[in-house]
Amino acid sequence: MSDNIEVMWEGRFITAKREGKWEYVSRSRGITAAVILAIDAGHVLLVEQYRVPLGKNCIELPAGLVGDHDDNADEDSAIAAIRELEEETGYRAETMENCGEYYSSPGMVSESFSLFKASGLTKVSEGGGVDGENITVHRVALSELSDFIESKRQEGAGIDVKLMMFLQLV
Repeated sequence: MSDNIEVMWEGRFITAKREGKWEYVSRSRGITAAVILAIDAGHVLLVEQYRVPLGKNCIELPAGLVGDHDDNADEDSAIAAIRELEEETGYRAETMENCGEYYSSPGMVSESFSLFKASGLTKVSEGGGVDGENITVHRVALSELSDFIESKRQEGAGIDVKLMMFLQLV
């Protein structure tokens, strides 16, 4: 990256930038994301929620922003992953293994995410996210995952590309 970056627009969570002829977006304030691969007794935990940019529900691995509030700007990504997994799915992880940093759409977005593998899962609540998130939790048998994804696709749901990465890991 050069020092010749023009900020075209900045919101609380994203910033539109231009460098030469290249336009892209980034997370504001250094915010990153944590994505969680949680397998419990041969079942994977997935979430379904409405995504405004798609205009429809999307099937995803549980995930959330790291350091997105002023009171936790220096939040550790593993702590955020534990928090987000519990908020979204109702499962608490004993440990989170950091599997590395990834970029989902590097031609358009500079955002990175850390992939975590959760272990030692205990169900502690119904999940569903925080107020206004309306998350549906799916606990899907690994042997039925491909059929589940295809069924959701036929219903009109979007499928997050990170699920393809997950399919390669199992």
